[in-house]
Amino acid sequence: MPRNRSAIVALQKLEADREALDARQRELEVQAARELGEIILGSGLESFSKKGLRQVAEELGKLGENAAIEKLTGRGATRASNAAARTQ
Repeated sequence: MPRNRSAIVALQKLEADREALDARQRELEVQAARELGEIILGSGLESFSKKGLRQVAEELGKLGENAAIEKLTGRGATRASNAAARTQ
C-alpha cells in the first residue's frame, strides 16, 4: 500500500510543479512582450497595423536575422555585385 500512496503523492507534486512552471512561463511571456514593445516603439513599426506587423515579423523570422538585415538594407546585393565585378 505505501507504494500506491507514494505514487499519488508524486503525481500531486508533479501537477503542482507543472502549474508553477505554467505560471512562470506566463510571467516570462509578459516580460518578453514588454521588451519587444520597447524595441518597437519609436522605430516606426508602431504605425503598422497589428495584422501587418504580425506578417512582417513572421516573414523576417523565416528569413533569419542576418538574411533579413541583408535583404532590408541591400547589403547583400552590394556584396553580390562587388563579387561579380571582381570576377570580370
